[in-house]
Amino acid sequence: MTFLGSRSSKTFKPKKNIPEGSHQYELLKHAEATLGSGNLRMAVMLPEGEDLNEWVAVNTVDFFNQINMLYGTITDFCTEESCPVMSAGPKYEYHWADGTNIKKPIKCSAPKYIDYLMTWVQDQLDDETLFPSKIGVPFPKNFMSVAKTILKRLFRVYEEAHLNTSFKHFIFFVQEFNLIDRRELAPLQELIEKLTSKDR
Repeated sequence: MTFLGSRSSKTFKPKKNIPEGSHQYELLKHAEATLGSGNLRMAVMLPEGEDLNEWVAVNTVDFFNQINMLYGTITDFCTEESCPVMSAGPKYEYHWADGTNIKKPIKCSAPKYIDYLMTWVQDQLDDETLFPSKIGVPFPKNFMSVAKTILKRLFRVYEEAHLNTSFKHFIFFVQEFNLIDRRELAPLQELIEKLTSKDR
């Protein structure tokens, strides 16, 4: 596993762990079990009697971890030189701004953009006021809008990375709960339709 050593540790974020024994951990296990059935449409549905915010939170953390690993595998061939622009095809180019440290969007290479993005997502996931991990601590009123922004940004990493089952799972999830506007999905609409048409 020598390639791990050569990768910039900045790009590969630490895995966000859901504490064992917690209700969120049980939800994650449920998600993994239903995913194992091979039916992704069923796997993304809100389990009976569960809280939507909690289900979205657990899956958002899981997608972050999956994308983190996925991106970790392509950093060797998506470099500052080979990917000078963060784009999705010729029509879409993304500039980074997080609204706090960088208010005016800046143009940067794909690896730099994704590094900013993954660091920003990690900061949101680590914020106990946004993603409470303790039982009985309520989610904030703006939780859904925060989750939507995180998922919208994670979508852009998929545009840059290899598309696979993880992406299909991600798309089914955001469609099930209407978490990303169709407008935002437009860059990959053809691919999304091709991937999801078999599972209708």
